[in-house]
Amino acid sequence: MLFRDIPGLDELKHTLVQSVQTGHVHHAQLFFGNEGSGNLALAWAYATYVNCENRGTADACGVCPACSKIGKLAHPDLHQIFPVAATKKITKDPLSENFLPDWRIFLKANPYASLTDWLNHIGTENRQPQISAEESRQIIQRLSLKPYEAEYKVLLLWLPELLNVTSANALLKILEEPPPKTLFLLVSQDPNRLLTTILSRTQLVRVRAFTDREIAQTLTDRQLADPTRSAQIAYLADGNLNEALRLANEVKNDQHELFRDWMRLCFQAEKRLADLVKNADKLAALPREAQKNVLLYGISMVRESLVHTFNEPDLVRLEGEEMTFVQGFAKVMNAEKAERLYGYLNDAVTHLERNANPRIVFLDTSLQVAATIK
Repeated sequence: MLFRDIPGLDELKHTLVQSVQTGHVHHAQLFFGNEGSGNLALAWAYATYVNCENRGTADACGVCPACSKIGKLAHPDLHQIFPVAATKKITKDPLSENFLPDWRIFLKANPYASLTDWLNHIGTENRQPQISAEESRQIIQRLSLKPYEAEYKVLLLWLPELLNVTSANALLKILEEPPPKTLFLLVSQDPNRLLTTILSRTQLVRVRAFTDREIAQTLTDRQLADPTRSAQIAYLADGNLNEALRLANEVKNDQHELFRDWMRLCFQAEKRLADLVKNADKLAALPREAQKNVLLYGISMVRESLVHTFNEPDLVRLEGEEMTFVQGFAKVMNAEKAERLYGYLNDAVTHLERNANPRIVFLDTSLQVAATIK
C-alpha cells in the first residue's frame, strides 16, 4: 500500500511524509477514523514509507524489496495484530498468526473493510472477537529482537479497542519503554474505549472521512459506476468508502430516478392511483438491498429539501439533476411534513429488515407520503 493508492487525504499524507523526512517519527501513533475511513490504509502506507529503501519526496518507491514485502504484508519486520475469534478450523485459543494468510487476502482486497466484513471472511459464526493477553505476550517477545532487515520494526495493530484489560496492560510497559527503532501503529475506530494509559502514550493521527467527491472519483476511476451513479452512491455512503464500494458492487439501479418518479406519482396520487400501485409493485420487485437503498436515499432527499427551505445552500451536498429535484421538492416541504416523511420512510426500512411483504410496505408508504405532501 502506497500513499498514492489512497484517494484524497492529501493534507494528512503530507504531514506523515514530513514526519519521516524531518526525523520526527513518534514511536507510538494512533490512527483514528470512523469505519470506512482511510485509517488502516494510511497506517499501512506509512509503514511502507518508513522502511522504504528509496523514499521519494511524497511517497515510497513501491519497487524496492522492503516495499514489495510490506505490500504483500509479508515483511519479517512488519508484525500484525487484529481481532480474531474461534472458527470451525481454529477452535481453541485463536491468535492473529493463525489467520495471517486470510488477513493478507482480506486486507489487500479492501483496506477500508469493516470488522463485520473480517469476521464474515474468516467465518466466526457470531463469536465475540478480541485481542487476547497471549497475543500481547507474543508480540512483546518478537519486538524485543533486533530488526531482521528493515530500519524499523513495525507493529500494525488494528482495532486496539478490542484489547481486553489484561492484554492492554501487557502492552503498556513496551509502549512506555519501547526497544530502539520500534514503531507502534494503532488503528482505531473508537479511541474512547481504550485505556487512558494507552492513549496518553500515543500520538493521535486524526483521519477525516472521505468527501463525496473523493468517493465518487474512486468509484469512477475503478469503473464501478458512471459519474452520475457514483455521485449518488457517494452521497448515500456519507464518507464511508467501504459502504460506497459495497453499494457499487451490489446495487445497480439508479436510486435518484426511482425516488423521483415515485414522488411524482405520490404528488399526483388522486389522478394516478393505479400507476401508484404499479410503482409499488415495481419497487417491491427490486432486490431487498436495493429496496432499502431507495428508502435511505429518499430520507436523504427529505433532509436536503428541508435544508433548502431554510435558504442554506452551503449545507446542501447535491448538484445537477438531484439539486433540481430538491429545489422542486422543497416547494411542498416544511418542518412538519419532513418529520412525517422521515418517519414513514424510516419505518419502511425497519419493516423490510423484519421481512415484511415489500408490496404492502411500498403501497402503504406511498399512500402515507401522498397524503402528506398534498
